[in-house]
Amino acid sequence: MKIEIPEKKKFVYEMLIPIRWGDMDVMGHVNNCSYFRYLEVIRVDWTRSIGAMPDPKGDGTVIINAFCNFYKQLEYPGDLLVKMYVSDAARTTFETWATMERVDQPGVIYAAGGATVIWVDSPAQKAKSLPDHVRKIVSGLD
Repeated sequence: MKIEIPEKKKFVYEMLIPIRWGDMDVMGHVNNCSYFRYLEVIRVDWTRSIGAMPDPKGDGTVIINAFCNFYKQLEYPGDLLVKMYVSDAARTTFETWATMERVDQPGVIYAAGGATVIWVDSPAQKAKSLPDHVRKIVSGLD
């Protein structure tokens, strides 16, 4: 399935993720929970790459919702190319979105999902303004 990426979404990161034998369920295809793990893996790796890893004693990102749309069944073995996009920067939040395609079938989107991310002061458990360096990246100003 071909998916059009809305113009307001900014491509920020991609990575390869292997489909593991344990990602499958009794039906012989990748379990829906594994798709959320793939989304988590790319989001955390991207966050690390921009120097914005969450700090339980400081601040960082927390997701406040997550979604995934399933278009085609993934099966083991294989490798995924997961591409991540960001958009809609607000005072404390921004959106992430990712597409998943098999490396051996470039351009065919098997699933797409994402999350709303909020920047928080972890000890206070309160929303906090996005740091300037993060705001620049998610706003497309970098």
